[in-house]
Amino acid sequence: MNTQRKNPLVSVDWITVLIYMALVIFGYMNIYSAALVEEHPAIYDFSQEYGKQFWFIVVSLFVAFTLLYMDADFFSRFSYVIYGIVIFLLAIVLIPGIGKSQGGNQAWIALGSIRLQPAEFAKIGVALVLAKYISSTKAKFNDWKTRLIAAAIIGLPGLLILMQPDVGSLLTFIAFTFVLYREGLSGNVLFIGLGSIVVAVASIFSGYNNINYPFFGEHSGVFLTIIILFIIGVVLLFMVRSFVVPRNRKSLYIIVSLAMAGSIAFSYSIDYIIDGVLEPHQKSRIYVTLGLEQKQEEEEAPVENTAPNQIQLKKPDDPGYNARMAKIAVANGGFIGQGYMQGPMTSNKYVPERWTDFIFSVVSEEWGFVGSFFVLILFLALIIRVINISERQRSQFSRIYGYGVASIFMIHFIINIGMVIGLAPIIGIPLPFMSYGGSSLVGFTIMLFILLRLDSERLSIFK
Repeated sequence: MNTQRKNPLVSVDWITVLIYMALVIFGYMNIYSAALVEEHPAIYDFSQEYGKQFWFIVVSLFVAFTLLYMDADFFSRFSYVIYGIVIFLLAIVLIPGIGKSQGGNQAWIALGSIRLQPAEFAKIGVALVLAKYISSTKAKFNDWKTRLIAAAIIGLPGLLILMQPDVGSLLTFIAFTFVLYREGLSGNVLFIGLGSIVVAVASIFSGYNNINYPFFGEHSGVFLTIIILFIIGVVLLFMVRSFVVPRNRKSLYIIVSLAMAGSIAFSYSIDYIIDGVLEPHQKSRIYVTLGLEQKQEEEEAPVENTAPNQIQLKKPDDPGYNARMAKIAVANGGFIGQGYMQGPMTSNKYVPERWTDFIFSVVSEEWGFVGSFFVLILFLALIIRVINISERQRSQFSRIYGYGVASIFMIHFIINIGMVIGLAPIIGIPLPFMSYGGSSLVGFTIMLFILLRLDSERLSIFK
């Protein structure tokens, strides 16, 4: 047995471990500031969020240490078993009495006073099975079989998460698409994805308006979008007939026709999801981000240097309250911040969920631009480091898994920060290693330290 197998700590990537520890510690400091109850100041008080997070950190460090001493090929050999376990957990969470609801999503399993969120661990199973499938079959993404199987691996847990419905967690699974590009997936898929975003936004805008034609009723706006898409398709077909040489027309006719039919079906499905699947609060968050919901009058919102007793509290008819409070907290930080535990928006509890999804608003208010920039640099360094680790692997399994980890970290980072500063809808996903939550912290820790364990034996080939 070589030295690496006897003691993986010798070859572990300590730079990544230090970045991880910096994020966890700084995150905990801000959770403590955001959730502090003066009557319970102890950092290990399990009755408070910061006390629970303290023990979540202890558990995460134990799990990380344990992973580093497991056989590295365990994760390849048992990837399908791990995937099966997370699928099972995602299925049973939908059963009334087992799954517990919070924020409109039936996404948790109660274990005493602790709640387990299977969606956070599903990302690990998907990353492992994608790596296993692609590396063991030498899959090529120029054939439809490979694409469909890869889509099914990602889509099965995604479908179960949609049924909760936890749209935020579902959107993070889009990140796995980027993994496939590294392994040869055509860039046309990315083009289709960008086109889908445009169609989705157009459908949301048209579905929100007040157009109401006979027969189509409240869906008249979406009907107009479908008519426009049909007209665009007909124009493109005419252009193919007029400007493309005859031998290439047949294939382009098929492509344009399929694109037109797919766009129309997708537009209708977006309208169905908005009206028939999403909860009212989820719809409002999307509308607010797109500027569709009417906001409260400016004088009703807190501003910098406003006395605490003058700040208006949340109103039931104000769906933009959360986003507006977070942006005010960010702006309130200035360059160097209000000082640790001195942020008025944080200490006066005007930012909802400030220790979970909005932890970055606490960082920005209390540490200012300097603290925010520090967090951005840490995440940028972590993602770049994970990519570098992935590229130096001899094993295709390890490389693909590493890109899965990097992609998940990246999409969580981008969407969470975007939520806080108003560039993304509030969909309730945590900032890795910094937001409060045992499932997210332990799940992200497992993802990262599996990669570090694989990297500690990067000269080996796992199949």
